[in-house]
Amino acid sequence: MLLGEISKDLLTRPLTRNEVFAVLLRLTVFGTATYFSIKWVSDALDPTRKQRIQLKKKAERLMKQIGVEGVKLTEHEMNIAAHLVDPKDIKVSWEDIAGLNEVVSELQDTVILPFQQRHLFHHSKLCQPPRGVLLYGPPGCGKTLLAKATAQASGCRFINLQASTLTDKWYGESQKLTAAVFSLATKIQPCIIFIDEIDAFLRNRSDADHEATAMMKAEFMSLWDGLETGPNCQVMVLGASNRPQDVDPAILRRMPTTFQIGLPTQKQRQDILKLILSGENISNAVSLKEMAEKTNGYAGSDLRELCRDAAMYRVRDFVRKQQMKQIAQMFHDGESEDSDLEEERLRPLTQFDLLLALEKMRESKGAATAVPALKELALD
Repeated sequence: MLLGEISKDLLTRPLTRNEVFAVLLRLTVFGTATYFSIKWVSDALDPTRKQRIQLKKKAERLMKQIGVEGVKLTEHEMNIAAHLVDPKDIKVSWEDIAGLNEVVSELQDTVILPFQQRHLFHHSKLCQPPRGVLLYGPPGCGKTLLAKATAQASGCRFINLQASTLTDKWYGESQKLTAAVFSLATKIQPCIIFIDEIDAFLRNRSDADHEATAMMKAEFMSLWDGLETGPNCQVMVLGASNRPQDVDPAILRRMPTTFQIGLPTQKQRQDILKLILSGENISNAVSLKEMAEKTNGYAGSDLRELCRDAAMYRVRDFVRKQQMKQIAQMFHDGESEDSDLEEERLRPLTQFDLLLALEKMRESKGAATAVPALKELALD
């Protein structure tokens, strides 16, 4: 009997019990088929379906890798969990940071110790890790290295949060993803939420902000001080910025522990050069003290690039010698090659290499500072 015939029959007489069951069964089958048909069409038309499946697999793998099992996650929490970082996979330790001994000592005492010795501070509301920590200073001075070393030393779950993770084209999804950050961090605590270049993500609010961006910032701040992140909650937000003046004051209020990572002093530059060149084949005549004196105003990343460029001079000399050797062998095929073993090794790094690299870097820095002046010239 068709559904239409049963509906007409309902107008004339009541249905029997079997007829009611038949109608309900057909409606259930029809509704289920319709639901799965619509779902199949929507999944086929969804351009992000493949990406969401990959993120879910990655999140499940990372959760298992960091030892979190039996925790049920929502779809939005799965998207955030795909950005988890296993502390064991972080290859940066305190030994890889030079010239920041005071900052490292403070981080160990105020941040890492409450995480590692939680049983000692369980009954104290004051001896808890700070809600937020801000590392600020010029670019290339080691802020990101300090964040990685902190995550590796504390042994906490580490979420590397980026602004692109929370942005979505659908209205309201950004707020749900923001809420998922803190709900996930609470479920897998102790957890550190790291936001690099926090000034670009949580900058000063203004009337020119888009509605979705303003709501996302408000959601982030309310959840940061919300009920789920109570006094005993082991969740910390760690931010790094080279423009702290652009960070919203409400965000700075939630990051009471701040560390200024400034340009290294002469003694710090010497320690950084010593760390960078450790394990390298360098000449005994290399004077790190002289190089530290000549590199005033250089950041740690500048010093690493300087040493890398200086080391490449050895490779260039080696390649040229090999080319000259091949040319010479073309004219002297019968001569012996007793010195091959000695020439197969790179020569030691010399002071002259470092000075050449320093001169090259000064020229590039000078050219970079001269570019804005060229933009001011009128074009004919």
